[in-house]
Amino acid sequence: MFRRGPPAEVKLLVLALLSLAMLVADAQWRVFEPVRQTVSIALYPFQRAVLLPRDLVRQVNDWTNAATLVRTENEALQRQRIELAQVSTHAAQLAAENAQLRRLLGVSDTTQQSAVVVEVLYEPASAFNQRLVFNKGSSSGIAPGMPVIDEGGVVGQIVRVTPMTAEAALLTDDQVSIPVQLLRNGLRLIAFGGAAQGKVEVRYLTADADIREGDTLVTSGVGGLFPAGLPVARVDLVERDSASGFARAVAEPLAHPERYRHFLVLQVNSAIPEPSAAPAVQADPAPTTNDADGASPKAD
Repeated sequence: MFRRGPPAEVKLLVLALLSLAMLVADAQWRVFEPVRQTVSIALYPFQRAVLLPRDLVRQVNDWTNAATLVRTENEALQRQRIELAQVSTHAAQLAAENAQLRRLLGVSDTTQQSAVVVEVLYEPASAFNQRLVFNKGSSSGIAPGMPVIDEGGVVGQIVRVTPMTAEAALLTDDQVSIPVQLLRNGLRLIAFGGAAQGKVEVRYLTADADIREGDTLVTSGVGGLFPAGLPVARVDLVERDSASGFARAVAEPLAHPERYRHFLVLQVNSAIPEPSAAPAVQADPAPTTNDADGASPKAD
């Protein structure tokens, strides 16, 4: 009533033999190559769709790694640039300081005074005084009253010392006054600090004093504190008041302490010697009376 086909084992064997024959034929003569190519072309879009998430993940990882690498390299280059800039700046600073020290040594030779090279430790914060504190003091032979100079001229004067430090009042400090003279004609004057900002003032001039704008002020050597001939300032303003009969001059200091760290302290004798007592004048002995000129007139 029902037809029965071959057993399942027979079907399996036939299919296995057929598969084996197809494999051998394809391996030897590549008979199924066109079929394989057609199937590959048909399945390629599906392959790409399946691989797309993997490719996206790889691209994101590659981009992240590249961005991290670029950022790391950029930071390293920035650090290297900053370090090179610091080295270059430090080298330029050392070269400038060496040049200034050579100029200071030349100034020391010119003044023919023993001197101490000092370096600025700090500048005291004060709205009224202009001071500098140096890294050497009385243990290096520095004493109050000694002048401070740079290659431009007079910077100021030592006002306070400790064994290891010294404090100097700048030329423009209102507590500093220096005997000066005009380089042009030798007129002796006194320059006072505390005038306008960064200026010195020459006071107590007569209205007809021979001083003009552009004149150079140098130390006169009067008083013995400052050696004669050190540059001090250049006159840039002269005001004459004919009504009062007086005049004043304002001058720009030739030294520039704000530019440098090293200065010279001239080791001059800062103590003004006391004037020696005048020898006592021996009184003449009282004249003896005689008949010629010392006798009292006789009575008639």
